[in-house]
Amino acid sequence: MQDYIFYTVVTGDDARIAYTDQPPLGSESGRGVIVLLHGFPQTSYQFRHVIKPIQKAGYRVIVPDYRGAGKSSKPQSGFTKTTMAADILCLLDQLSIKEPVHMVGHDIGGMIAYAFATRYPDRTASTVWGECPLPSTSAYEEDCKEHGVQQFHFHFHSVPDLPEALVTGREETYLRHFFDKLSYNQSAITQEDLAYYVKQYRQPGALRCAFNVYRAFQEDANENRAWILKSGKCKVRALGLSGAQSRHREAADKMMAEAHEPRTFAVAAVEDSGHYIAEENPGGFVQVLLGFIERDI
Repeated sequence: MQDYIFYTVVTGDDARIAYTDQPPLGSESGRGVIVLLHGFPQTSYQFRHVIKPIQKAGYRVIVPDYRGAGKSSKPQSGFTKTTMAADILCLLDQLSIKEPVHMVGHDIGGMIAYAFATRYPDRTASTVWGECPLPSTSAYEEDCKEHGVQQFHFHFHSVPDLPEALVTGREETYLRHFFDKLSYNQSAITQEDLAYYVKQYRQPGALRCAFNVYRAFQEDANENRAWILKSGKCKVRALGLSGAQSRHREAADKMMAEAHEPRTFAVAAVEDSGHYIAEENPGGFVQVLLGFIERDI
């Protein structure tokens, strides 16, 4: 993302959200706004290969670093996914974007995209999210209980203070673990890419914020359950997106059915990709994403 200019907006609780805002390119333009939300242990950099193809298809592309990550500030609080979704709403408001946008989230970004679509359905044209067990769903409970080795970090990151103490100074080893374990295309994330991510998570406060995102999962689960009880399942047109070689694909259908109204969602898998779809198979990611956005379910 070194080639992109980043700007900053300030939220209601004084967090600073950094973002890049890229206009549509080519003969087609004005087809809408697509917001791309990253995951852990990544930043907006994870979308570096897909921004221009989406622009060339006629879309304005907004790519933020969510609070606590990348170029955004490192606040002490505000890591429920509803608060992080409110950050994105604040960003859109400050950019005077009032029309519904296509909200696309991967991993932690998927949880934020779901929170945005449920809490702000009138601002959401569609949502594409996946590669995350959504807190409050059976997929989340099963991941915590039955896949404890792979998902050890759900528990580890939730312990106060200890993860920061153990990972500080060992960021490269720790981040490499996730990329090596969850990638199908092992050449997708180069040593240079890893070095970029390591630099981002070595910033003061970055690890604390990253772990606080996980420490909020139980509150996220409680909020999601309460929301469904009060307002029902998500009614926004949605796509559950997984890597074809990712274990999360197995739970996608059931998870989407628990979170979305029937006949409002579909599921899809990008071939030749594990967890990090936009990096492992960017062409496939763009094809499936735009194919969904540009057709009716």
